[in-house]
Amino acid sequence: MIDTGQLHNGQDTPPGSLITHDGQIQWAGALFGPGTPYQIDAKGITGWDDLPDLETGDVALPDRHGAWPGARWAKPRTVSATVWLLPDTAGQARGTMRGFRAATVPDGGERWLAVRLHGETLACRARVSRRVVPQDRGYVVQGAARAELQWVATDPRRFGVREQRAVLRLPQPESGLAWTAPGAPEPGPGTGAEAGLVWPLDWGTTGSTGTVTAHNSGETAAHPVIEFRGPAHRPSLTRLTDGLRLSYGITLAAGEVLTVDTQAGTVVLNGTASRLYTATARSAPEQLFLLEPGATPLAFRSDDTVPDPGATATVRWRDAHW
Repeated sequence: MIDTGQLHNGQDTPPGSLITHDGQIQWAGALFGPGTPYQIDAKGITGWDDLPDLETGDVALPDRHGAWPGARWAKPRTVSATVWLLPDTAGQARGTMRGFRAATVPDGGERWLAVRLHGETLACRARVSRRVVPQDRGYVVQGAARAELQWVATDPRRFGVREQRAVLRLPQPESGLAWTAPGAPEPGPGTGAEAGLVWPLDWGTTGSTGTVTAHNSGETAAHPVIEFRGPAHRPSLTRLTDGLRLSYGITLAAGEVLTVDTQAGTVVLNGTASRLYTATARSAPEQLFLLEPGATPLAFRSDDTVPDPGATATVRWRDAHW
């Protein structure tokens, strides 16, 4: 059952965190489907696995059949569901309806809408755009109603509920084998060591290459969020598949964080101050820095003469699906 008191706070919850069974829908802090007083109608939901409508830039050919193919962009996704309000008793009808109303208000921004089907839970950011609750005899007497819900997701992609994360450090050299310094006495009998190298060899501390491979297991490109953490001078992140780079002419002190949101196209220092203007001439527009389906190798670099091992670049993303 849903804790209807929780539904009045209007706060979002992690996508899919409340879902336990196939066929359940989680919207913000509400759960619809098996095990709740809000059952999904037998016809299920529509618009969830459909391909969104496409806006095309095709241009008709002036002298023959067909058109020149142009870019195609997906329009917002519309998801609809028929939900039965089924309180256990007539005395619970008021609480069930109030909880449903509180969970489906049109106020606020987009929240997570998650659906689990055949063991797979996907989610998108959406807003309630329609709610219809017939006031028929069954509703008046028993509190049962066949309600219609509709959500609109301005970003039509659906995402994995688990946020992926990769952490990169600036390149660091390996210490390697410690050879005897020129002029130093050779190890031998009586010195506590024998001449030559003894297996297994101690190759020293492993260095850092400053690279990592990000895996997007979806079918479409994902926009990552990148956090550069100092100390670092002019940090950059490069997509090694094609050399596309994000580079910023800024010096980050220890503990300072420069956050790049490639979906929103923002660059923010310590969560408050915009630093979009620090993008260098070699830096690509933030919204073009995508993680395509499959593996994307990334490289973290800076202009420090001696890279600080405490500097990091954290890349966060969710697998993206149509």
